[in-house]
Amino acid sequence: MVLLFILTSCGYHNPYVYSGPDRDLYIATWHNRTNELLLHSKIHQSLVRWYQKSGRIKVVQHKDEAQLILAGEIISIDLPSLSYGTGNDTTEVKVLITVRYILKDIKTGKVLMEVGKEVWTEDYKVGATASQNSDNEEDAIDIIIDDLSEKIYIKTLSILSKQNM
Repeated sequence: MVLLFILTSCGYHNPYVYSGPDRDLYIATWHNRTNELLLHSKIHQSLVRWYQKSGRIKVVQHKDEAQLILAGEIISIDLPSLSYGTGNDTTEVKVLITVRYILKDIKTGKVLMEVGKEVWTEDYKVGATASQNSDNEEDAIDIIIDDLSEKIYIKTLSILSKQNM
């Protein structure tokens, strides 16, 4: 009971909880400027999963049903080598994904969040086979996508919460 009192009295706020009015969100398909197939689809699915955690923000299928729109673009994906072992063999690779995105209130046209350029990185070990390398690269990309989606989700909740204060 004391802990509950302390947490509520000190202004603690759970960033994963939005308690404002219900909002309908349309997540546009992100434009993919890379040659990485289905990257835009993976980002879209990850964003939908994160927003489904909120009981107050509903992802809708059509823009005309929404109050908010989230749109983005995958600018680039790079795989520069990170470290080398004996004989100058690559042992670790870094995945770099560059994105930009915007959250907008459709009715007012007000931009609620805009990130012009953001670079996400994740390292992965080079495997013994091409198949292992591909799997490791996919795992690194999946980590980036989930982290990116979580950040966008939390920033959205924070922005919407501040609007309702």
